[in-house]
Amino acid sequence: MAGHSKWANIKHRKGAQDAKRAKMFTRITKEIQVAVKEGGADPETNPRLRLAVQNGRSVNMPKDNINRAIAKASEIGGDSFQEIAFEGYGPGGVAVFLECMTDNNNRTVGAVRSIFNKRGGSLGTNGSLSFLFDRKGVFQIVKNDEMDLEELELELIDAGAQEIEKDEDLIVVTSEMEDFGAVQKKLEELDITVENAALQRIPNNYKELDLENAKKFLRMIDEFEDNDDVQNVFHNLEMTDELAQSLESE
Repeated sequence: MAGHSKWANIKHRKGAQDAKRAKMFTRITKEIQVAVKEGGADPETNPRLRLAVQNGRSVNMPKDNINRAIAKASEIGGDSFQEIAFEGYGPGGVAVFLECMTDNNNRTVGAVRSIFNKRGGSLGTNGSLSFLFDRKGVFQIVKNDEMDLEELELELIDAGAQEIEKDEDLIVVTSEMEDFGAVQKKLEELDITVENAALQRIPNNYKELDLENAKKFLRMIDEFEDNDDVQNVFHNLEMTDELAQSLESE
């Protein structure tokens, strides 16, 4: 069930992202600004910036927005964002890992703690849940009729892909964290359009809840997703067929 659940969770996140494109613009803008301050304003020599720009283009972020974010981050004394993470449990004891970028640490801590408390969860200490997640490279590729899927698989496996899963319209490629750059470079060489690429925290085990508690948990996840300081939300809820069907019918 682990593979099925991981695939279902990735698809669920993708749907949530598609429905909140404006929020994605805000988050990608922050990622661009942090990348520029960390490694400079040239995407050719700054892999993190190149990835952020690529992800911006994949959600149709206007070129002007991307250039503006790079220019703003290049200014001396511009906005400075801090990367912080939070770990905790949601309703039913499901593990939650949040990656945030903020210019006001106190505001973000307060908002995250409030959501956990309001939704029946609890905020844990840093490092308390990291053993439940493996950091992996995840690439989402939109399939097209021109692709030679067998040849593509072989090329990506040679580059370090660990797992390749295919659906009707999407290919999800997973790699070890240290192979992320090599797989990204191979996709660029093959001129494959990547819809989204990122280092994600993939659960190494999953927790199943009854339908009512699973939906209660996902309402908490939606609230985290709606917070502008939250960049990424990871959890180990088992996405059962019953839950997936219920979500699709809403």
